[in-house]
Formats: sequence, structure tokens, C-alpha cells
Amino acid sequence: MSAVYLSLGSNIDRETHIRGALDDLEQAFGSLTISSVFESEAVGFEGDPFYNLAVGFDTELGPERVVEILSSIEARHGRTRQCKKFAPRTLDIDLLLYGDRIIDSGRLKLPREDITRYAFMLEPLAEIAGDRIHPTLNRSIAALWADYDKSLARQSRVPLRRGPDAQVSG
Repeated sequence: MSAVYLSLGSNIDRETHIRGALDDLEQAFGSLTISSVFESEAVGFEGDPFYNLAVGFDTELGPERVVEILSSIEARHGRTRQCKKFAPRTLDIDLLLYGDRIIDSGRLKLPREDITRYAFMLEPLAEIAGDRIHPTLNRSIAALWADYDKSLARQSRVPLRRGPDAQVSG
């Protein structure tokens, strides 16, 4: 089994797509560890704020198969690959870590370089995987977040309801 960590984001009908993605991920991979949901400014373009969070789970599936499943979940939520990198989106799911694997196979690069670049990835990941060691930086995710320039973190925790009684929030 490998511990897998993802980043989820949406700025179009955010609650619907994030809740739906969590349901789809649970269906595909079983029990999930879910961070708080953060509302953050759009990065790289003018647009509505995003909801972002991190999700973790264990799987026996290989990283390529996990990416295929993630892409199909994005597609079910209206994500098209024709959109620009920095653009509004219904759902964006990025594979951040797959165990301690280091992969650079063109389409798949792990660990994802953006982990330390964006607060919307790093803070939620630190919340659920703070003790994990970044495979190439050899530092814990919590230490990376502690050293992150918080003036770059324009985000705040927000509640997100999942069903009639459940709520995702830290």
C-alpha cells in the first residue's frame, strides 16, 4: 500500500464540485483523510476565489492508474483539458505525493513541484500529512509550511457541508 496525497480545487460551482469529488474519491479509493477547506484567491489570472483542500488515502494501484481515475473524476465534473493552466475550472485534482516515489516520466512528475510554491497546496497538505517527509527535499511537510512566507498565503478556512450531518472543516 502507498500513501497518496492530492490537492483539490474549484472556483466554478465550488461546493457542488468539491463535495462531488470527495464522494467520487471515496467511491474509488475508500476511506479518505480530508483537510480543512480553504478559500483562496485565484493565482495567475483574475477570477472568482477557489476552494482548495488536500486529501489522502492508501492504495495498491499504481500512480499512472491513480492519475487515470483522477482525470475521469475531473471529466465527470466538467473539466476539459483544453483550458489554460491559469483559468477558472470546475474541478482540478493534482497528485502531490505517491508514497516516497520520485517520478519524472513526462506527463507524471512526483513529488509535484508546486507543493512548496503555493500555500493553497502546502497548508492543507501540512494539516493532514505534516509528518510526511518530502521525497526530494528531505524535510517534513510541516517544516516546509513553517518556513513558507505566509505573506504569500491569501487564504482562509471555510466550512463545507458534506451531506445532511457531515461537515468538512478543520
